[in-house]
Amino acid sequence: MKLSNNVMSMQFSPIRKFNGYAFDAKKKGKKVYHLNIGQPDISTPPAFLEAVKNFDETVLAYAESGGDTKLIEAVIQYFNRFGAKIETEDILITNGGSEALQMVFSCILDPGDQVMMAEPFYTNYHTFIAAAGGEIAPITTTAEEGYFYADPVKLEKAYTENCKAIAIVNPGNPTGCTLSEADIQVICDFAVKHDLWIVADEVYREFVYDGGKMNTFAKYPAIADRLIIVDSVSKRFSACGARVGFVLTKNKDMQDGLMKIAQGRLCCPTLEMLGAAALYELPGEYFNETRTEYEQRRDCVYRELMKIPGIVCQKPGGAFYIMAKLPVESTDDFLVWLLTEFDDGGETVMYAPAEGFYATPGLGKSEIRIAYILKQEDLVRAIELIRLGLEKYKAEGHR
Repeated sequence: MKLSNNVMSMQFSPIRKFNGYAFDAKKKGKKVYHLNIGQPDISTPPAFLEAVKNFDETVLAYAESGGDTKLIEAVIQYFNRFGAKIETEDILITNGGSEALQMVFSCILDPGDQVMMAEPFYTNYHTFIAAAGGEIAPITTTAEEGYFYADPVKLEKAYTENCKAIAIVNPGNPTGCTLSEADIQVICDFAVKHDLWIVADEVYREFVYDGGKMNTFAKYPAIADRLIIVDSVSKRFSACGARVGFVLTKNKDMQDGLMKIAQGRLCCPTLEMLGAAALYELPGEYFNETRTEYEQRRDCVYRELMKIPGIVCQKPGGAFYIMAKLPVESTDDFLVWLLTEFDDGGETVMYAPAEGFYATPGLGKSEIRIAYILKQEDLVRAIELIRLGLEKYKAEGHR
């Protein structure tokens, strides 16, 4: 018996594949500081659960395949804040941003087609694109330059005749890279020139720091026919378990393709959509406190990382991730060592090794992604454990 080539080309998530080592470390009594996964510790707004509790129907029935009308209207009002004119037919509700991406790539890719992405990229794009029979055409960036990719020369170098789309995560996961309006215009012009779809993953839209401006590709009418925005309540409202997202596109053919898949999976959960609608009805001021907290956490992590000799790291402008290049040959090996051989006062730390965030073989071996989703005092201790671990790792002769 043989599995499909599509699934055989996939990888296990570098964010989760070391969980067994962490589990064993905890069984031995160690405390593990988890920096590997983007699960916010910010409280989910009470409006979500209140909306669910107030559900008073006697039958929990199927919802429409395209999503709950109240949620769609709430999303439209949310985008009005950005000056984007969105219609009801432009939105299709999905089971989280992950299903949204799976559906989108199923609609636009044939076997052998490529999607341009800046590497390092959110590792699950490997899975979403491979499942649709496609491949990633990487736009290679480096730690030294801050992972910047909105450069016409880099874009042209990465482009091939098999490219069907360019996928953007802004602000970025795993890099925290943010795009200015000029950067977005570069990408828009490039996509029009080469007749590419633009898949804009904007799940971290609110998390822009240092006085930066929130932005959305939906504000650029010249690309409306090729734009596909993917969004989610997971990170914006600290509601990862709700699994509610959406696809926004004005392209009628794309909406028809998405609906074929949506009808096949029937619908999204009714109660979660009710709760999500209440979240999108929260005032824009809701994000101010959360944004300030994450910005302070970013500053805290960056400050502590800069205490590590030989590290290469740029301060990110958004999201809640930071990439760092460590003075080791393999951050996979170093992580296993941290979880199996090292502790300081009964404590150790876990991050996400970055090799799996690249499409180009051999890149990312010495890099890590840190999700700064812990309280600041815990982040200080976690980065200290990386520093102490590196000192001992090197002293034992590891490279």
